[in-house]
Amino acid sequence: MFSVLRQSLRTRVSLLALVIVPVVVAQLLASTVNAQDVPQTDEEKAFYSIGVSIAAQLEMVKPIGQRELDILIQGVRDSVGDQTLAVDEKEGAALVRNLLQERKAHAAEFEEKAAADFLAAEAKKKGARTTESGLIYTEIRAGKGGQPSATDKVRVHYHGTLRDGTVFDSSVDRGTPAEFALNRVIPCWTEGVAMMKEGGKSRLVCPAAIAYGNKGAGRILPGAALSFEVELIEIK
Repeated sequence: MFSVLRQSLRTRVSLLALVIVPVVVAQLLASTVNAQDVPQTDEEKAFYSIGVSIAAQLEMVKPIGQRELDILIQGVRDSVGDQTLAVDEKEGAALVRNLLQERKAHAAEFEEKAAADFLAAEAKKKGARTTESGLIYTEIRAGKGGQPSATDKVRVHYHGTLRDGTVFDSSVDRGTPAEFALNRVIPCWTEGVAMMKEGGKSRLVCPAAIAYGNKGAGRILPGAALSFEVELIEIK
C-alpha cells in the first residue's frame, strides 16, 4: 500500500547518499562495457537493476543534464580511487542540501500549475462532482452493500496514477487486494472511500492538499494531483 508518511529533507539527503555505494560498484565493473550492451549474466542483470534503482532515487534531483551525470560519476571514481577530492565533503553535504531544496521548490512550482489544469479538466468530466475539500469523485459502478465510516477497516482494489497516466501504485497490478483503516490513509481516501458502498467502484481525483501536499512521496512529486480507481470489496 502506498505510504501515508511524508518524507523529510533529511531522509531525502540520506537516500541520495545511500545510492552512491551502488553507483561506485556498478561504474567500476561496467567501465569497459558499451552503453548499448544488454546485460547477459545474472550478475550483470543484477547490476543493471541496481542502476534502475539508483535512477528512481535520483528522481528528487531531476532534471539531470549529461554534464551533471558525468560529474556525479567522476566523484564516484575519485572517491573509490583514493584521489584528492575536488570538493570538500562538508562543503559538498551543504551543497547537496541546497540543491535538493532548490530542485524541490522548482518541481513543486511546476507541478502545482500543471495539477491545477489537470484538476480543472477532471472536474468538467461527465458524472464528476467536486466536494468541499477539492476531491473530485466519479462513481463508475454503484455498490449495493454497506457504506463504511471513516474509522472502518476496508478491503479494496485500487489503481493509482499520476496526472500523466503513469502508474505509481496498484493492488490490481499486484493481484492482491489491500486492507487498511480509512483513518490511516491520505485524507482523499478517507473521504472518498467513505462515499462508496460495498461492491461499488469509483474514481477519486485528489488535489495535493488532501494527498501528499508539497512534500511528495517517492515518485509522487511535491504538489502532485493523483487519480485512483477504487473498488470497495468489503468492510472488514
